[in-house]
Amino acid sequence: MPIRLKTTLVAISLFAIGATLPSSASAARYGSRTLEPGSRGGDVKRLQRYLTEAGHRTSADGEFGPRTARALRATEQELELSPNGVATRREQRAIKRAVAEPGTGGGAVYIPPPPVKKVKAGAKAAVTDEGFAVPPASAPRAVKRVIAAGNEIAVAPYKWGGGHGQWRDDGYDCSGSVSYALHGAGLLDGALVSGDFARWQERGAGRWITIYANRDHVYMVVAGLRFDTSAQSRTGSRWTAEERSAEGFTATHPANL
Repeated sequence: MPIRLKTTLVAISLFAIGATLPSSASAARYGSRTLEPGSRGGDVKRLQRYLTEAGHRTSADGEFGPRTARALRATEQELELSPNGVATRREQRAIKRAVAEPGTGGGAVYIPPPPVKKVKAGAKAAVTDEGFAVPPASAPRAVKRVIAAGNEIAVAPYKWGGGHGQWRDDGYDCSGSVSYALHGAGLLDGALVSGDFARWQERGAGRWITIYANRDHVYMVVAGLRFDTSAQSRTGSRWTAEERSAEGFTATHPANL
């Protein structure tokens, strides 16, 4: 075989072998490098799973996009880390420790209160400039999950009847929005219409979640923030810290919340 042809075949074989090998990024061990928007790999997917366990849903696809950055910033704020949407190696270890309850072998879904600056139960959530809610560290897991689900559709368009035929929709009305957020925390099996919420679960204001409903409209207050389609015309988001009159509405709340 001519030397030139043999050399070409060897080069092709080496290229084929290299194409099947995982890249250094995809094979990166969790906590071995800084993760930021644009990062890809198995360590990104693992971070996304931890963020979801912390109550901030993001797709575990291994690609660090805007949704992962929002979830990371929310978790950083809860853990009193720099909320810049960049996961340093130290932050990744802190997030892993935060979602793994000691004595369970890992995987328990919870975020403990900050170790130094204590947050009282019933503390208020905050709204980011992008219109997403950040729960207080002391909030129960269910409350964090309601907020995480609400964040998924916070800036989605208003659509009459949206969210009633299917959970994943291209827009949501008032009752569809509230139903979606409660469903995300496992508090509701199927979407309800506005009037149904006036008779749902416990009467009166809740400690963490209160739903205000009549036959024409429904909204809810979660950890001090209002989740209301009527807020979108002013803020662009269903989340707002502005209060509104509850006159004409019946207050209900999920049991124990």
